[in-house]
Amino acid sequence: MRFARLLLLLVLAASGAAAQPGRNLDALLAPEADPTPALSDSARVSLLTMLPGEEVYSAWGHSAFRIQDPATGLDKTYNYGTFDFNQPGFVVRFLRGHLDYILDTAPFENEVYKYQLFERPMIEQVLDVSPQTVRDLYAALEENAKPENRAYRYDFVRDNCSTRLVDMLDLALAASGEASSGVALAPPAPGPDGEPRTFRDMLNAYTEASPWLHLGTNLGIGVPADEVPTPREATFLPLDLMRAFDDATVDGRPLVAARDTVFWVPPPPEASFPWPLALAWALLAIALGATLWMRRHLRSDRLRRWGARADGVLFALAGLAGVVLLLMWFASDHSVTEANLELLWLWPTHLLAAFGLARLGLSGLWRGYAALAAVATLAVVLLWWLWPEPMHAAGIPLALLLAFRAGVRAFRPDL
Repeated sequence: MRFARLLLLLVLAASGAAAQPGRNLDALLAPEADPTPALSDSARVSLLTMLPGEEVYSAWGHSAFRIQDPATGLDKTYNYGTFDFNQPGFVVRFLRGHLDYILDTAPFENEVYKYQLFERPMIEQVLDVSPQTVRDLYAALEENAKPENRAYRYDFVRDNCSTRLVDMLDLALAASGEASSGVALAPPAPGPDGEPRTFRDMLNAYTEASPWLHLGTNLGIGVPADEVPTPREATFLPLDLMRAFDDATVDGRPLVAARDTVFWVPPPPEASFPWPLALAWALLAIALGATLWMRRHLRSDRLRRWGARADGVLFALAGLAGVVLLLMWFASDHSVTEANLELLWLWPTHLLAAFGLARLGLSGLWRGYAALAAVATLAVVLLWWLWPEPMHAAGIPLALLLAFRAGVRAFRPDL
């Protein structure tokens, strides 16, 4: 399950099916809810953005609303990113897109204290919206925070702690009559090359300093992640939501009235050693060297058996990865994990083939399978640039290792 937990970082992080909240968002502003809670005209709403942390689940940052009313002493945060790691089948539920998150509320000072302990900087943007919009938003959030309404079906791109805030603000703006079409968002900033960023590009920007997370995220997401998001879709990441609000307008005026850093801590190191890439190339070099050495110097049946067992382990791991990716395509509600072209070389059938390839004497069936795997995997590496989904740098030596050992077992099964 370590591999499954790594894919949970999809990260990276972090697309999927329609949300299934405990109650439809439109219903939160229905007539039966009190549209004018006891807030004064001095009440205001802010977007809080917490920068990424060291834990896997915090790698992409976090967002929350703060509603403050000096006249009544109210100072409360609303956080759609709460989950329970201990709920039954957490990893499986997440991978299938069946994980429920909840809206949690807390006094603002408690949130500040918590994130200070985590050493995660907090930035506040005070929003320039009418007092009636603040009241409508507060009423909707309070209704959504009730035990029967607070759970929603989480999707790490389409429906998460950031996108929910945009949804709620749009509903409040429409309910108050301030802006029937909600917040006007500017197009997201392009990448360093001047080209529009895809979902994958946006996720990768947060994981470049964490090589294992970067690898797991890119293996787990498929072709849909290589689409360019709309301005609305690009708000699925907290820091991108913060930047989008900086440039957003409501009824022709800037959405953000003021921006302040609640507290700051020194940023973590920007990059670490690319262990996945280095280990992948090292494994390929070891396999090449060991195969050539055995061909020239040694005919030990014992060592040859150990070599065959190593091939079994290699194909079993590749097959297991393929099974996970296949399930994330067909058994998950996350649309961003569909059409994963990594399956072109991580065949789920390798899990079965591992039992045959772990033996010295290969039948014609297994030799034929190995030959097909060798040719197909090598072709995938050579032609990957033709496909819409980029291949992770660490995947290239791993695929070459698989192709090499498959070719050896097909044409020189004694090695």
